[in-house]
Amino acid sequence: MTLAATDLGEGPVLTGRRDPVAILRTQDATRLRDLVPVRHARMAATPFTFYRGAAAVMAADLASTPNSGITTQLCGDAHLSNFGLFLSPERRMVFDLNDFDETHPGPFEWDVKRLAASMAVAAQGNGGTDKEAHRAARRAARAYRRAMSSAAERGALQCWYDNVDPDRVKREIGDRLDTAANKNLKKTLAKAYHRNSEQALSKLCVVDETGVRIKSDPPLLIPAADVLTQISPNQLREQFLGRIAAYRETLPLHLHDLIDQYEFVEAARKVVGVGSVGTRCWIALFAGRLNRDPLFLQLKEAQQSVLAPYVDAPEFSNQGERVVVGQRLLQASSDVLLGWFRSLGFASRPDGTAESVSGLCDFYVRQLRDGKGSAVIEDMPVDRLTLYGELCGAVLGQAHARTSARGEIADYVGGLGKKFDGAVADWALGYTQVNRADHARLVDAITTGEIDSARLDDTGLRTVQDRKGPLAVGP
Repeated sequence: MTLAATDLGEGPVLTGRRDPVAILRTQDATRLRDLVPVRHARMAATPFTFYRGAAAVMAADLASTPNSGITTQLCGDAHLSNFGLFLSPERRMVFDLNDFDETHPGPFEWDVKRLAASMAVAAQGNGGTDKEAHRAARRAARAYRRAMSSAAERGALQCWYDNVDPDRVKREIGDRLDTAANKNLKKTLAKAYHRNSEQALSKLCVVDETGVRIKSDPPLLIPAADVLTQISPNQLREQFLGRIAAYRETLPLHLHDLIDQYEFVEAARKVVGVGSVGTRCWIALFAGRLNRDPLFLQLKEAQQSVLAPYVDAPEFSNQGERVVVGQRLLQASSDVLLGWFRSLGFASRPDGTAESVSGLCDFYVRQLRDGKGSAVIEDMPVDRLTLYGELCGAVLGQAHARTSARGEIADYVGGLGKKFDGAVADWALGYTQVNRADHARLVDAITTGEIDSARLDDTGLRTVQDRKGPLAVGP
C-alpha cells in the first residue's frame, strides 16, 4: 500500500520517547573518554550543531514514523554539512555527498527528511522565519523529487556516471546570486583545488632541519607518540605499519604499487566533525620514496550505523567495509585510496592509562584532503541557504538514482508530486521544535553537571557575526 502524503508528514512519536541525552551517553560509552566533553561542547553550541551530532537521536525518531517501504542504500546522515567539493580521480572538481559513516539500507525518505530538517533548522538559526524555514525544506524536497523523476528517464549507466561539477554549480546557483555572493562562490571553488596533502603539510606539520613532524594542538591534534605513551617508538611504528599493511590488502591490486611508493613518516590523533568526536581517528603522514612528496591518509573508526537497530540488512564483517561499499555505491566519484582494516588496542588516553573500551575496532581509510571544500552553513542568509539546499536535494536524488530502487522511488515521488514536497517540509518544520527541545536538554545536562563538557574555546569551533549575532560554526 502506498504511503499517503499525510502519513509521510507525520511527526515522530513523542510519547515514551527515549531521552536524547541517554542516547548520546550510550554512544559515549564506546568513545575516547577524554574527547567526550569536546563532543558535548560542540553539540551544545547551537541547535544546528546539535542536529549535526544527533544522527542517532533522529534515527530513533524516524523509525517511529510510517515509512514508504521503499528501501535503498542511504547516506544515513544527509544533513547540509555533509555535502561538499572534492577532486575526482580524474582531477575534476565535483560536488557530492562526502560523509558515509552511517550509510546503511533504509526507507529512502529518511535521507530526504534528514536533509530537509537540516534546512529548516539552519534557516531558523540564520534568522529565518518558520515560513522561510518551511520553504527552504520544501525546495530541497522538490529538487530531490525532480532529480529522481529525471533519473527514471535515463539508463542505469547514465545515472551511474552522472555527477555535479563546478560549472553546474555556477550555472544553477551562481547566476541567482548577487555579485558579492557569486564572487565568494568562485573563491570557494578555487580554494578547494589547493586543499591537498601539500596544503595539509603546511597547516599540520613543522618542517625544520631535523625533518618533518606533526604539530601538537591538544586535544584536537596530538602526535601518536604523545597518545600511546606506554609504547616504545619502534613498537609504535610497527603497530602503524601493521595497520597500513592490513589496509593495503583491501585496495585493488593495481593500487598496491602506488601505495608502495610512499613511506610512513608519522601519525597523530585528530578530532574531526561534531557527531564523530570521540571515535578513534588518526591521520598518517607518508612521504614519496623518490621525491618526498607528501600524502596524508585519514584512519577513521567505523562503528555500527545508527540505522542498524531499526532496519534489517546484510551484515558486514567489518564496519569500515560497510562505509566504503556504501560510499562507492552512492558517490559518483570516490577516492581511489578508500580502504579499511581492523585493529586491536589501537588507542589509549594521552596520560597513558588504558581505554575503557577494549577489543577490536574497525577503521576505514581515505585521503585527508583531496580538493575538499564545504560551505559554512551558518554564514548563509536564508535565500542563499535555500539555493544551496536545492543543489543538495538534487545531489541526494542523484545518489539514490545510482541504486536499483531508482524506478520505484521515482514512481512514488512522481505520484505524489508537490504533495511530497509539502509533506517532507511539514515534517522538517515540525522536527525543528523537537530538535530545539533536545538541544535545550543537552545544555541543561551540561549546566547541571549531569554530563561533562569542554570549554567552547577548546573544541575548535569558531564564532562569526551574522545579521542577528554570534553563531557557532562547524570545525
